[in-house]
Amino acid sequence: MKLSQFKFKLPQEQVALYPPHRLFKNDDGTEERIYNRDLCRLMVIHRKRQLIDMYKKDADGNDTTEWLTFRDLVNYFDEGDTFIFNDTKVFPARLYGTKEKTDAKIEVFLLRELNQELRLWDVLVEPARKIRIGNKLFFDEDGPMVAEVIDNTTSRGRTLRFLYDCPHDEFKKELFALGSAPLPRYIVDRRPATIDDMENFQTIYAKNEGAVTAPSTGLHFSKQLMKMMEIRGFNFSYITVHCSLGAFDPIEVEDLTKHKMNSEQMMIGEEACTIVNKAKQEGRRVCSVGISTLRACETAVGTDGLLKAFDGWTNKFIFPPYEFGLSTSLLSNFYHPESTMMMATAAFGGYDLIVEAYNLALKNGYMFGCYGDSLLILDD
Repeated sequence: MKLSQFKFKLPQEQVALYPPHRLFKNDDGTEERIYNRDLCRLMVIHRKRQLIDMYKKDADGNDTTEWLTFRDLVNYFDEGDTFIFNDTKVFPARLYGTKEKTDAKIEVFLLRELNQELRLWDVLVEPARKIRIGNKLFFDEDGPMVAEVIDNTTSRGRTLRFLYDCPHDEFKKELFALGSAPLPRYIVDRRPATIDDMENFQTIYAKNEGAVTAPSTGLHFSKQLMKMMEIRGFNFSYITVHCSLGAFDPIEVEDLTKHKMNSEQMMIGEEACTIVNKAKQEGRRVCSVGISTLRACETAVGTDGLLKAFDGWTNKFIFPPYEFGLSTSLLSNFYHPESTMMMATAAFGGYDLIVEAYNLALKNGYMFGCYGDSLLILDD
């Protein structure tokens, strides 16, 4: 397929800048947002029947005028069905510092720690043209956090050595205290990250730290919804994929077969495999929650259609046509045009049906992006 086949016009007003919420006015006239993770809209695709649901049904099975919400997903699954979640934990990766002598404001985006003992980090800097080897960056006017640029890795990439003499745990605590939630550029270019974002941009089941962007579909799950799912007898399987910025890298080739994804670290344990494979062997639904989970499962599935334990990296790029080996259903968001996440969604749901769903979403005011609305694709 071609890159241009995934191009469409996305109005700015349909890019969600905040999670689903209600606005309340306080006595002093200020407004307060009350967030509800699971109250985004849900669109449901039945790929075999080529049907799309947007509205709740009445007792006779006819559409009402009430939109489906994310909470309604429980009505599309049965006892014994299994959901696969990505339990990666996002850390506050975006920092702002100043360059020595010039006091120029510099954004530093932490990617990963390279060496604990030497305090070496792989980072992105903006504006990159101002940052050269040997420059020092200061992150807190009254504090000791200073970093020195010791290498250029890419046009925007740098290796920083933090000059901070203390135990490693204390260093990371101080470093992360200076950071903010690593919201996507399409959000922070329009409004700054807030304290609320550090909670909102994290799944409620996040456990293993290492992601620099959230597995966004998982953001819709609330504690109340997961308790409801547990009561209904659904099974949960947890894997870890440390989401990188690779999914946001622009594709610069028209021929998709020539695009190379950046690698992401992933871990799938034996317990996760046991839960998923039992559901597969019993003919139950297996639902991947999000594209990072879908890619990881396709990396680790065997030729027998069962999930295998895995500890390594994946650079799997999924686009139509693609034959899936494990998941029978998928939860995803509505993604930006020409994004790798939209392409993986189209591979799972079928290109024509996903294009139809996206057109309906645009027409009916669905919200796009990590804080936006959700899409469930079923194999029925």
